Amino acid sequence: MVTERKALAHRFLLFLLLTGLLAVTQQAFAEENGLMDRIVAVVNDDVVLYSELQRETAIIRDKLTQAGAPDLPENELEKQALERLILHKLQMEEATKLGISIDDETLNAAIGNIAAQNGLTPEELAAVLQEQGMSMEEYRRELRDEITLQRLRNREVISRIQVTKAEVDNYLTHAEENPGGRDAYHLRHILIATPDGASSADIAKARKQAEEIMQRLQQGEDFATLATRYSAGRQSLDGGDLGWLEAGQVPSLFLGELAEMDRGDVRGPFHAASGFHIIKLEDYKGGDRNIIKQTHARHILIRTNELTSDDDARNRLQQLYQRIKGGEDFAALARAHSDDKASAIKGGDLGWVSPGNLVPKFEEVMDALPEGGLSEPFRTQFGWHIVQVLDRRDFDATEEVKRNKAKLALRKRKADEALQLYLRKLRDQAFVETRLGDND
Repeated sequence: MVTERKALAHRFLLFLLLTGLLAVTQQAFAEENGLMDRIVAVVNDDVVLYSELQRETAIIRDKLTQAGAPDLPENELEKQALERLILHKLQMEEATKLGISIDDETLNAAIGNIAAQNGLTPEELAAVLQEQGMSMEEYRRELRDEITLQRLRNREVISRIQVTKAEVDNYLTHAEENPGGRDAYHLRHILIATPDGASSADIAKARKQAEEIMQRLQQGEDFATLATRYSAGRQSLDGGDLGWLEAGQVPSLFLGELAEMDRGDVRGPFHAASGFHIIKLEDYKGGDRNIIKQTHARHILIRTNELTSDDDARNRLQQLYQRIKGGEDFAALARAHSDDKASAIKGGDLGWVSPGNLVPKFEEVMDALPEGGLSEPFRTQFGWHIVQVLDRRDFDATEEVKRNKAKLALRKRKADEALQLYLRKLRDQAFVETRLGDND
């Protein structure tokens, strides 16, 4: 039985289907789902069924197999799967309370984008899914849930995150303090979590478990296996792999230790509000200069609207183009005619433009011009333009790029931490009764 509340599981399934890495065996699911269903958990007013748990467990098992992780005991896999289903149901319940819903137009657009990103039409995507035993109707339900969860997280967590200039400055200061020019780290992580308002007994129990895991690591056990089995971190099913983090993105709790660690070193446990942490340094790297090609350009824009048709805008701009070619001053014509008021008062001057600052079509035309070159009229989503390239230069954007990366990294770090706390709050405030051991 496949319910509507397993988007997290099917996100991985879709990845497998569209990359061709693995064909999930549907027959096994059918056999398992033929068993008499029963309740394995009560989650507020909802329930988790045994068939849901079996499906989720099988998907996690396939993912671990694909990643080359050692086999885990079935009860450990079921425990992981049950917790994921509980959190999923709690989030979907919260989304319903907040009135978050996804209409068919949004869903159709998302399916079209996913198909296009994988070089498929929606019909071809449906065929691929059908070959693997999933109907488009089923996929639409799963995708609708996934988008619902993303909107919930955006509304309740991500949209509330702010990054200040002082935080960016502090981030960069920490990054520059790394010895040997280290500015990025590839880490693995194990979290032994403690609940909100943990008692001294809760903390002592978590500390003991973390210390036991640390001892096992020092005796040579595999970090990824132990992370998958015991970590409460969001990347537990990836063997605790946090991927590459910029230095300023690394929690300050770990940064001092990382300065002294070599590749392969393991340190911990470190105590924080969320619990006890153990880290492994897989790799690190230094920074490079970021030299980019900037263009100094100016333009004239004629927008299309109810009063100005596409042909009218193009014809007006063609006339201006001919006047500029005939020797009239570009800046004067821009001030008098351009609909881009911000640049019109400066004679159409856009200043020094870095790659990615402007829409792709505009950059494509601009980049094809020589210095001093003037384009013929062309269209973007904003209307009709002519652009002139005044100059080009190589610009050292290292500091600018660093600041942008710092801001993104800080947002990601805050978002990850806030989401972890949000999910833990949902879990702690919910009524959850597990019956996993019943009737086994």
